[in-house]
Amino acid sequence: MSTKKMLVLLGVLLLGAVVFTACAGPAGPEGPAGPAGPAGPQGPAGADAAPLMASDLSCTECHNDTSLITEKAFAWEESKHGIGEAALYAGGREGCTGCHSGASFTAMVAAGETNPDTFEGVAGVTRQDCRACHQIHTSYTGDDWALTTTESFDLYATEGVTFDGGKGNLCARCHQARRAFPAAENGVITGISSHWGPHHGPQASMLMGVAGAGAEGKPSSHATLVEDTCVSCHVGESANHGFEPDVANCQGCHADIEDFDFSGLQTKVQAQLDQIGEALVAEGVLSDTTVDGHPTVTEAPENVAIALYNWIYIAHEDKSLGVHNPAYTQSLLDASFEALGITPAE
Repeated sequence: MSTKKMLVLLGVLLLGAVVFTACAGPAGPEGPAGPAGPAGPQGPAGADAAPLMASDLSCTECHNDTSLITEKAFAWEESKHGIGEAALYAGGREGCTGCHSGASFTAMVAAGETNPDTFEGVAGVTRQDCRACHQIHTSYTGDDWALTTTESFDLYATEGVTFDGGKGNLCARCHQARRAFPAAENGVITGISSHWGPHHGPQASMLMGVAGAGAEGKPSSHATLVEDTCVSCHVGESANHGFEPDVANCQGCHADIEDFDFSGLQTKVQAQLDQIGEALVAEGVLSDTTVDGHPTVTEAPENVAIALYNWIYIAHEDKSLGVHNPAYTQSLLDASFEALGITPAE
């Protein structure tokens, strides 16, 4: 075949291919994947990973080789909160558990309750331990030492009184009076028992100048001027977890104070309590004048009941001998002397 004929034949074939392609339909669906090819060669070894160290864990902010926890635990174990008497005595009782058990206190706060009378259920019977006051093991960092609550709240036994003492709000939720002095019927106060009075630990009420009998009061400077109230005096910068007040915590305001009998206040209050107590024993309504003295009657004339209630409040329950609220303490003592018709000894 000549070259000329070959070129003509190639041209015809090329033209046919173009025409065939132009007339072809759309592409069909993609076929299935073929079998996997052979594995490639192994890559080079990576660098060794750094070992996990204890210092990489947030828990070590608290759990470490310092005395951060053990020092505070040692002091706390010797405190009233740590020995567990409150929990053993009433931690499992409805109406008491909210303050007498640390686990129930935490649950009461979480429920938005401030009155153990209205808190239902026993969350568990424990001492007032670290978890009662701190947000232990919520973030697993040092933030867990934050207090369970520092919100202000209304005293439930005294209408219209709000306690707003900073960090001391945590303490005051339980350390407040549970009842007020009752009204008399025909000049007689009934319902007196061995547990009569504002109830154990009414220090917040004393700070606010309320919950006594026969006298009006107002908040003390310890309630209005001391930042963080209870915590400032009973824990202080040293983070004392025995919770006994330290005179050193007072010296920021009282530079010359050497003990809590400042200007003879506690000596004077104790002497007046002794005098009132002896009069109450003579009236037959009080067993003795020690801090363990209890009422011996179920009812009493209103004037005698006023003195008895105030004696219990100051001597048996607040126990600061006037330090928490000097002016109100003295007003309650004066009202008691007047109610009994006796004159304070000089």
